[in-house]
Amino acid sequence: MADATLDITKEVCPMTYVRVKLALERLAPGQTLEVRLVGDEPQRNVPRSVKEEGHRVLEAEPGRLLLQRGP
Repeated sequence: MADATLDITKEVCPMTYVRVKLALERLAPGQTLEVRLVGDEPQRNVPRSVKEEGHRVLEAEPGRLLLQRGP
């Protein structure tokens, strides 16, 4: 089970990643964030941006990501 959950199904890029980034910043390193999302663009862009920021994508499936905050 994730430490936190975020629903960005009503957001559009670039706000999808902005909301995810802010949610990850509120977590301690190693904690996990479950993200609910919709659409191809966020499904591609959010994981890429998360990795670029030093976080991990633990699971990626249509409509759902499980992310882990990096150091």
